[in-house]
Amino acid sequence: MKWYLAAALAGYTQAALRFGCSTVSIQRLDPVVEPGRIPSAHVHQIVGGNAFNATMNGDIGEEGTCTTCTFSEDFSNYWTAVMYFKHTNGTYKRVPIMQNTALPNGINGGMTIYYTQQDFNSNGNQKITAFPKGFRMTVGSPTTDSLNQKKNVGLRFVCLQDKGTRFPELPDFPTKPCKGGIMTVHHFPSCWDGKNLDSPNHQDHMYSTTKDAFQAAGPCPASHPVRMPQLAYETLWDTAQFKDMWPKDGSNPFTLSYGDDKGYGTHADYLFGWKGDSLQKAMDSNCMFNACENGRPLKSQGVAAMNACKAKKAITEDVDGWLKAMPGQ
Repeated sequence: MKWYLAAALAGYTQAALRFGCSTVSIQRLDPVVEPGRIPSAHVHQIVGGNAFNATMNGDIGEEGTCTTCTFSEDFSNYWTAVMYFKHTNGTYKRVPIMQNTALPNGINGGMTIYYTQQDFNSNGNQKITAFPKGFRMTVGSPTTDSLNQKKNVGLRFVCLQDKGTRFPELPDFPTKPCKGGIMTVHHFPSCWDGKNLDSPNHQDHMYSTTKDAFQAAGPCPASHPVRMPQLAYETLWDTAQFKDMWPKDGSNPFTLSYGDDKGYGTHADYLFGWKGDSLQKAMDSNCMFNACENGRPLKSQGVAAMNACKAKKAITEDVDGWLKAMPGQ
């Protein structure tokens, strides 16, 4: 039935990318929200191309010399706020990230990136248009200070029992120690206005019809008619290493790098940088996950090459030791 449906859809095929990207940098830079500012307001965890800098314009796919992502044609940058542990003595320690169990072993602090047509269980039924050169967007906002259903859609936390845990999805920080760590999930909107590569708030050129988890998104509205890939990040934070330092009063000791211990303002940024038409080729194919590697249709690289790629440091400051305050706060 699936094969018959795929044929009937005349080229609208099932395609889903799931791949790892090791860390390219951890520093206070944000070329989307705070272009040109050195340093930016808070620390970010960044993966992708090594051209990452305070100012990024033009065709990012032609910038840089390497990428930390599995697909060697992907020079995009993906980033989120860093998570910190706050000790009862008032000092802060950066929480390291760890690789998803579905990814190859040895990835250095990797995030998991998804580009999907529809979901993981059925064929896509519409044309998916790849992001154009120069495209960028954000999801969520660090200024969100309450559970707002509209602003928090697609932004979730998972209390991990192990790296394979995916449910339940929570709208804010878990309120108890998590045996396997904490996962943050960021689902971006996938409906584009077809005109603007960006917008003043980095969100209005997109419209979200996202549903929880990896369910098929709803139809795009007339104002934003172009269906683009459903982009999502999964970031696994190794909070379990702090389990013996949990506050005696049971309060949550984790905070995001802009000073949010509730998680309401969790957010993520995206800057498109795939080379040529490589992402469009993937969205026009019927490959799923690692079946898209090794030229089928995307070029790929090994873990050693991913881990070796690094962006230049623009700021010299300690983001890793026990700190009296989080950088910028």
